[in-house]
Amino acid sequence: MKKIKSALISVFYKDGLEPILDVLHQNGVTIYSTGGTRDFIEKQQIPCVPVETLTGFPSILGGRVKTLHPLVFGAILGKRNDEVHVAEMQQYHIPAFDLVIVDLYPFEETVNNFANQELLDESPIIEKIDIGGPSMIRAAAKNHQDVTVVAAKREYEFLFQLLSTQQCQTTFDQRRFFAVKAFDVCSHYDNAISNYFNKTAFVTPFNAEKRGMRYGENPHQPAAFYGNLNDVFTQLNGKELSYNNLVDVEAAIMLIREFTSTTFAIIKHTNVCGIAQSDTLKAAWDLALAGDPESAFGGVLVCNAPVDAATASAINELFFEVLIAPQFNDDALALLKSKKNRILLQLKQTALPQQQFKSMLNGVLMQINDEGNFISWNEEGGRITTDSEKDDLTFANLVCKHLKSNAIVLVKNKQMIGKGCGQTSRIDALRHAIEKAHQFEFDLQDAALASDAFFPFDDCVKIAHSAGVAAFIQPGGSIRDADSIQYCKENNLAMVITGQRHFKH
Repeated sequence: MKKIKSALISVFYKDGLEPILDVLHQNGVTIYSTGGTRDFIEKQQIPCVPVETLTGFPSILGGRVKTLHPLVFGAILGKRNDEVHVAEMQQYHIPAFDLVIVDLYPFEETVNNFANQELLDESPIIEKIDIGGPSMIRAAAKNHQDVTVVAAKREYEFLFQLLSTQQCQTTFDQRRFFAVKAFDVCSHYDNAISNYFNKTAFVTPFNAEKRGMRYGENPHQPAAFYGNLNDVFTQLNGKELSYNNLVDVEAAIMLIREFTSTTFAIIKHTNVCGIAQSDTLKAAWDLALAGDPESAFGGVLVCNAPVDAATASAINELFFEVLIAPQFNDDALALLKSKKNRILLQLKQTALPQQQFKSMLNGVLMQINDEGNFISWNEEGGRITTDSEKDDLTFANLVCKHLKSNAIVLVKNKQMIGKGCGQTSRIDALRHAIEKAHQFEFDLQDAALASDAFFPFDDCVKIAHSAGVAAFIQPGGSIRDADSIQYCKENNLAMVITGQRHFKH
């Protein structure tokens, strides 16, 4: 354990700082500070040494230069166990800063504030490029053998807990933890500046805040999440989200955002196992559950309408891991909270990133999200689709888009009644979908079918037709499209060619 005897504090965000100042003062820590932070500290009736007293040099150039001085950086970078360093610090009267609390000018926030304005003078943005802040943070993080560094207000609470319970002492592991967080802050900040000057919003997830997880897909796999989940949803109840929970939650959110009509879906291992649309949420839930009640057990539930008491009562009868909704009525929330580990997430109206990333071999793959349903609506079959078939085909194609390839979806009256996904051949996916429909005693007569990619042969159309399917939607693009189209023409079946494939690997 290392005792904190002196601290340098210079921050833009001062909310949440008071408890830290109090515990430092109570433990006799000497505090150095600058400008507005010094004024804030002194208003708390806590003694503070101006950095100018240390450097003998005032803040100049409108505050652009105030900490860039050998006495400041010597106090941060000096190695306490190095005889040469210690001697030089004594020779030049350099103190030893044991704690550095420094955050950064709000560059990214300032850029966002001007995002929808035609900015003729970019000086307000330029002035928010911090110079001394990142330098002090990097210096303190580099010297974490001796120095504790806090680079963002989100770490204030944890720091306060340590200072309070450990009498202003920190361990090496704790200092290293803060150092890692500090380097992440600097990396994200530099990327934001680079993005601005390159006029691009392209960033990687690894610029975001890092959150450790209990484990990954399996207990022997370490895992972490990079990002701010609070931007996406508010957790109202339940245990901490696991790695697998988050994977399924992402699949559920990406699916439900496709629909505007009242929709309920059940996700299992990223694939939708039940989904339906209806006039009420309770009816949509009943239909979604009926699609595959066996697979629904232990799943992730998602809907796009407020959860009312009737729906909550029905849902409450099933064991599930997570429920995601835009809103919960008070009586519904009280009922659903009856099980403390049940995770309830209130989805926010927020734009999600357009890029997808996947680790691959010794690198990372990036692609833009698969947006949209179809490029064109070409009626190529033996007849024009009816209005109800159009609705079912449109619905089925969106559902199919979110299943692992090869994928087939069977829909009737905006209820998924069968699906096959993750199969090594399209005909196997179709057989699986038909089997699922028969398992739960659905009538396939006049059902609609969606395929995520083209039919390589006409065998899928023939098998589906024999099961009762009357309308098809697929992207086309096979050298043998004509075979499937010709079969539809000969048997008075509808077929829509969209020109947009929806592979999902």
